Amino acid sequence: MNWQSLGQSIVLWGAQFGIKILGAILLWVVGRALIHFAISLLKRALMKRPIEPTVINYLTSTVSILLNITLVVAILGYFGVQTTTFAALIASAGLAVGLAWSGLLSNFAAGAFLMILHPFKAGDLIQAGGVLGTVEDIGLFVTTINTLDNIKTFVGNGKIFADNIQNFSANTYRRVDLVAQLNHSVDPNQAINLLKAGLSRIPNVVESPPPDVEILQFTPMGPVLAVRPYTNNQHYWQVYFDTNRLIRNTFGEAGFPAPGQFVFLKSSDGEAAFASASTH
Repeated sequence: MNWQSLGQSIVLWGAQFGIKILGAILLWVVGRALIHFAISLLKRALMKRPIEPTVINYLTSTVSILLNITLVVAILGYFGVQTTTFAALIASAGLAVGLAWSGLLSNFAAGAFLMILHPFKAGDLIQAGGVLGTVEDIGLFVTTINTLDNIKTFVGNGKIFADNIQNFSANTYRRVDLVAQLNHSVDPNQAINLLKAGLSRIPNVVESPPPDVEILQFTPMGPVLAVRPYTNNQHYWQVYFDTNRLIRNTFGEAGFPAPGQFVFLKSSDGEAAFASASTH
């Protein structure tokens, strides 16, 4: 055995391997610097747009991970490793994870769109995904809503985005819908004037548009008035209850009789009639 020739081969192989190691280190350093530069450019570009910071962080993190994986594959190819099989394995693993996390990924995608489109914000009173309440937080996967009875509810963003969204805080005012039942003997115009005068004295009822008080329908008991004041969303329930109290007190002070109660009767011969069961 020619030991001198073997030694020269080992030295030559070591030199070549060392050069490859140095090249790989250089490729890693330069690649990392380029990735960092590209992510910085992407982040600055996204920050100039009306996008939530959370979305920007997740997007830049995702791009950074993908670029780092690409860099590792490139370094392996530099060493002569067959990266085609490696890339196929990564793609298969990504597909498997995607199928397993399809629901989670749909919530993630819906959360990103909610933050970009801004159909509501924290503090808004909304009805979405079958839940009515005040938005506490909008996450990438779930939205936290405090219901009217103060129950913290976590709703998947996919369910919210796939359903109708009602934002009660988006407009400057909201209509309160109530009804007032009158007796047949009461003049509707008198009742309407009394209610309109009383509504103007209820706190937080807006002047424009003015409250609506009109005849809504006729029933066997008498006419039904639609009583509809307008108010800011944060005063909705105060105006709602005050208006109910106004209807009761106004009709009582005016001496209006209680609406008549009627029972539908059917005689043995098949004839039908309404029987009054009023109480005074």
